[in-house]
Amino acid sequence: MVKFPEAEARLLSNVFVCKKCKSKIRTTNLRVLAGKVRCRKCGSRALRPMRKK
Repeated sequence: MVKFPEAEARLLSNVFVCKKCKSKIRTTNLRVLAGKVRCRKCGSRALRPMRKK
């Protein structure tokens, strides 16, 4: 399968995953580092970047 840079940027850029409930949240890197973003489902602030396969 061919990986296109446009598709990879659209799917993985600025996407974070909650460490507790595994839900996806699209936001900027600076907001996550500042602690301003919460999970919609569980309210946790523990987020990690989406894994690139």
